[in-house]
Amino acid sequence: MITVKQISSKRDKKKFFKFLIDLYRGNEYAAPNLYMDEFAEFDPEINDAFRFCDCKMFLAYKNGKIAGRVAGIWHRGANEKFGLKQLRFTRFDVIDDFEVTKALFCELLKWAKELGMDEIIGPISFSDLNEQGMLIEGFDKPSTYIEIYNYPYYVEHMQKLGAYKAADWNCYVLRVPDKIDERYLKLADMIAKRNGYELLNIKYLLKHDKKQLSKYILECLTVLDEAFAELYGTSPLSEKQKAREMKTVYMALKPELAAIVVKDGKVVSYGFMMPSMNEVLQKGRGKIFPSGILPYIRAMKNVKVADMMSIGVTQEHKNKGSVAMIIASCLKGVKELGVKYVETGPELDYNDHVQNLWKNFDRELVKKHRCWGLKVEELDKLLN
Repeated sequence: MITVKQISSKRDKKKFFKFLIDLYRGNEYAAPNLYMDEFAEFDPEINDAFRFCDCKMFLAYKNGKIAGRVAGIWHRGANEKFGLKQLRFTRFDVIDDFEVTKALFCELLKWAKELGMDEIIGPISFSDLNEQGMLIEGFDKPSTYIEIYNYPYYVEHMQKLGAYKAADWNCYVLRVPDKIDERYLKLADMIAKRNGYELLNIKYLLKHDKKQLSKYILECLTVLDEAFAELYGTSPLSEKQKAREMKTVYMALKPELAAIVVKDGKVVSYGFMMPSMNEVLQKGRGKIFPSGILPYIRAMKNVKVADMMSIGVTQEHKNKGSVAMIIASCLKGVKELGVKYVETGPELDYNDHVQNLWKNFDRELVKKHRCWGLKVEELDKLLN
């Protein structure tokens, strides 16, 4: 027997978050979310997105045991921005039982119909800062801190629901070259002189003037907001959301893996990478302390794989070459740290501007993620 319960208490939310960790126990590729991040994300007092979002969380039980979970998000901000009537779903995880999936999506369908929505899309969360897209290729590759990992049967379940592609994201692994091409470094220097650009000394600021560094990081997130504005599913970030994201940046900040370009004291472009946190998340099982602390120290001290968080440039300075300075700086950083591979975050498959940045590198497409779409009218016919 399958039953679905809408939840709201802290106790039930802990069960909701723990289900993911239990479901992927022993899986060498999955990187569980941190409890503190998840509780914050679904707390209206902390997550400022709740000013323009409503959320419902559901747990599915089969014979008295938790068998699945999902959260629905009515993102009024994104719907108004793009002129759509969509209900989002996120944190969808389930045992390999399609009847459980149907029961969960029945709840989403009910809410979508109550709201007068035309479409259900996901997995996609409150903002572009969160992981999004169901894994559809690359099930034998480790996930990163900003990615979703899921079992292959999830895809079969979505297909049985009649889901279709709404958006796809590609993930690449770049091999760090044995030697940096001197022409690239000279080009970066030439661009800096020609445009009056300057690379911040992040290592110095982190040690001697963290207040000033924080100001620049917040500016970077404003640049992100501007650069990503037209991408799929994005919505403007509030100052409170930026402040939360800055804490995430600091948690894994290695100066060698970050670059910020300024002109006249204003951020022009930025690029942030972080040491791979896969082992930290696996060992910690939802917490950094205590069991994840030693893997965290090792990850920060001995970086073999770096994960890209984001890269962005203002519209005013687009196509003026500052991104070449970012790449040159980060190349020097990864060589200094002895990093062997860099993994990109999910990139929209039609975003040629970003993917062309890596065309001169030894790269491999290793994973694909999909945001699915479901027409409310068609889903209603299938489930009812």
